[in-house]
Amino acid sequence: MQINNLKRKTKNRPTELVGRGGKRGKTCGKGQKGQNSRAGRKKRPEMRERLKKLPKLRGYAFKGFGVRVWPVNVGQLDKAFPNGGNVNPALLAKLGLAEVYKGKNPVVKILGTGEVTKKMVISNCVVSASAKVKIEKAGGSIK
Repeated sequence: MQINNLKRKTKNRPTELVGRGGKRGKTCGKGQKGQNSRAGRKKRPEMRERLKKLPKLRGYAFKGFGVRVWPVNVGQLDKAFPNGGNVNPALLAKLGLAEVYKGKNPVVKILGTGEVTKKMVISNCVVSASAKVKIEKAGGSIK
């Protein structure tokens, strides 16, 4: 068997099938069904006004993925904890300064409002720069 004896598996496509139709077939770019797809369509302005007046309720069912960060001031810590006390998110949740969400300890950020007179050891909390200065000045530490 030689190359000139081989036969094609599929036949050639007839030339009259090539390039029929246009870019806008069937629905002509109007989508499917509804007021906009009909012949002689004309949206009445009163319909638009009615739609605009409806409350849209945007985002009512979705609370987002963001983690809630609980702000706690150093003044609140000074009142709630004894001298030399350990401060962590679990204890803050027990005292009511932060809330547990879905069984997880809260993310707590300690801010610098208020005065600190007691020595405290703070762990697993985010601490602002001003709060860090005040805590370390009172003899406390941050882990």
